[in-house]
Amino acid sequence: MLTLFTNRYQAYRPPQGVPVRITLGAPRFKLPYALTHSVRELAPRREYLNRPEPEFTRVYRADLDQLGPVRIASRLREIADAEGDHRLVLLCFEDLAKPGLWCHRRVFAAWWQDATGDEVRELSPMEDQYEQGTLM
Repeated sequence: MLTLFTNRYQAYRPPQGVPVRITLGAPRFKLPYALTHSVRELAPRREYLNRPEPEFTRVYRADLDQLGPVRIASRLREIADAEGDHRLVLLCFEDLAKPGLWCHRRVFAAWWQDATGDEVRELSPMEDQYEQGTLM
């Protein structure tokens, strides 16, 4: 079993699950928790990192399609198995409570749901809604 959530580095708390970095760069600020896992395959490529949202989304989803849900799930299960916890929290920097912000973690969440049927809940406040994550 694999249960995925998303959050930002600054809002993550250890009871939420296992923190997993999905950004090219690591946080340059001190974290109050250990960040030992990274899935670089889920980080967007530098070539399109700063493109407008529609173009970014199209290219990033194409990258995810190429990787495929089976390969991504296998990589994520390795982490879950190593930690003995099926709850993984995929982390990036963006504060989605700020108007107009979007991020690749939510693009991934939408793609994952389309590809697998499994929802990926956001654990931090979002601009247009507040999704309180359910811890399983």
